[in-house]
Amino acid sequence: MTFSGLVVTGMVAAQPAAAADPAGYQNVRINEVTSSNNDTVELYNTGSTAVSISGWRMSDDGFSPQAFSPSAGTIPAGGFVTFNSPKGLGDSDKLVVYTSDGTVVDRVEWATGQAKPAMARCGGDGTGAWVTTTAATTFGAANASGCPSSVPAASRVRINEVTSDGADTVELYNGGTSTVSIGSWKYVDNDTSHSPASISSSSPSTTSIPAGGYATFGSTLGLGDNDSLFLIDSNGTTVDSVTWAVGGAKPSDERCGTGSGWFQTATTATLGSANSCSGTGGTGGGTGHLLGGGGSLTSGCTPEAPTGTGSTPAGTSAWPGGLDVTIADNVCAFTTSTGPEGRDLSGLAFDPANPSVLWAAKNKNWLYRLVKSNGRWIPDPSWSATGKQIRFAGGTGQPDSEGLTVGGNGHLYVTSERDNTDNTVPKDTIMEFDPAAAGSTLTPVRQWDMTAQFPQLDTGSKDDANLGFEGVGYVPDSWLTANGWVDPLTHAAYNPADYPLHGSGLFFAGLEWDGTLHVYGLNSDGTFTTFGTVPTGKGAVMDVTFDAGTQRIVATCDNTCGETHTFMKVDANGTIVPDVTYTNPAVMPVDNLEGFAIAPASTCVNGLREAVWSDDGVYGFGSGSSSYGHALYSGTLPC
Repeated sequence: MTFSGLVVTGMVAAQPAAAADPAGYQNVRINEVTSSNNDTVELYNTGSTAVSISGWRMSDDGFSPQAFSPSAGTIPAGGFVTFNSPKGLGDSDKLVVYTSDGTVVDRVEWATGQAKPAMARCGGDGTGAWVTTTAATTFGAANASGCPSSVPAASRVRINEVTSDGADTVELYNGGTSTVSIGSWKYVDNDTSHSPASISSSSPSTTSIPAGGYATFGSTLGLGDNDSLFLIDSNGTTVDSVTWAVGGAKPSDERCGTGSGWFQTATTATLGSANSCSGTGGTGGGTGHLLGGGGSLTSGCTPEAPTGTGSTPAGTSAWPGGLDVTIADNVCAFTTSTGPEGRDLSGLAFDPANPSVLWAAKNKNWLYRLVKSNGRWIPDPSWSATGKQIRFAGGTGQPDSEGLTVGGNGHLYVTSERDNTDNTVPKDTIMEFDPAAAGSTLTPVRQWDMTAQFPQLDTGSKDDANLGFEGVGYVPDSWLTANGWVDPLTHAAYNPADYPLHGSGLFFAGLEWDGTLHVYGLNSDGTFTTFGTVPTGKGAVMDVTFDAGTQRIVATCDNTCGETHTFMKVDANGTIVPDVTYTNPAVMPVDNLEGFAIAPASTCVNGLREAVWSDDGVYGFGSGSSSYGHALYSGTLPC
């Protein structure tokens, strides 16, 4: 609801000359607040474009808006702005932020002591659950370092879907492992003259949510076309919130990723069940847009619907980068003689020596050197406008090339699950190619065959043979040693000098069969050293990359695991373990997105860099959608 030009009880009317609400205001969220240390407030812009906050106001529990002086007049995409509350914030209080036009942007309230040292969103800036921090405040920076290792059970309850189509229904989801009592919880919309309503007094009356379960109820307050919903626990502390624009909650606004991820406008409501993520693009607070696309399918190009869709793991955080995503290739751009259907683009890797180059592997034994042209990734005509075909050692076969990484020597390392000319037999290999080699067909400089390590894949079934090496990432020795990785073979700190033929790093191959990473030293004499396996915590893995920006190994899983990326670190015991898992941006389709690449930090602009996904089935949102027939999507990730 917008209060421009109205006098509302308990509020100061907006000035008649106030400017219209700025574009993107619904992407600005209160991110951290303290009722000590000068009563500081932090705002975070979850969107992909800067937002002006000129003339914005704030109020406490008196609902009398007052101007504040922010650290900057504009919040950049993925950026922070702080200010000291001019009203003073109490031990038990609330904070409301308004645009210059009087529209509520966001709201948070807390019980006694909950904002000391601070209340902060944990599990994703701008979108995570509100939790009392356990360390010093983190104003002007990501909240993660100040958050507890796990959020309380009540904070696992999230607003999951909301409708404003007359039924005005709210759905909550419990992403925790135990039942949460909500009998004394309340909710309120963005009309600050409204008192919070009790969930248990709404219809149907709801008093608890089981682990992994849903609770739905009708809002007695009414929900408008441009409105918000704030969920408040029994102590009076905000748990979660969502804001949407005109039409944003019709038929519903839902999280793409049940209990996690950003909201998007859905094509159908799914109250009481897993969200469909069949969105039309974002219109509400915390949502983005899918941009670009179009074009007619070329002859023979046949997109393939996704298979194997599974649920998003509990505890997964929303995508931390920009919410807008761009379709980043031309329609049916990857048709080949061995793959005229245009499908099967899989592995992706930015070239660390030249981040304007993106390497891509197609399952039907082709490699592409991609460069940007008019904002889209296209095959580099100076390398090969149609890609280069690859063979196994000796120039034979058709590698089922899935994973791709760039080694320390600048060569391309490609994994294959099998030979497509004999696809019922596994052939789990890593092949090394020199991208500077002449000719339209490339043969390996070296090849390492690990097939014998995976007898479970050799059943005579082409489906089992297709569950081998799906991704691979080169991890430099310097990171392993600096982080204290313990060598599983020696049970001591990893010493690269113990393996003189392996080069300057190790290779982490992702096995689709069970989601494990298999660690290898690839020796120059054609032999290899096996360093064991690393669990990713997921049932499958489709791509692996090392990101120097976050200093993490990233294991990617497609719709099988809810479109997620697990960032992995070396823990205090010297073991590589999962650190945090993120979903994809909510506006993206839920497809077999098998490739994922992150641009080097050297490419950062305004705190963001590019992230690219590949859709193995070029299906997008299906026939008739702008994404149908496209393989590549481009978004942003913080630096």
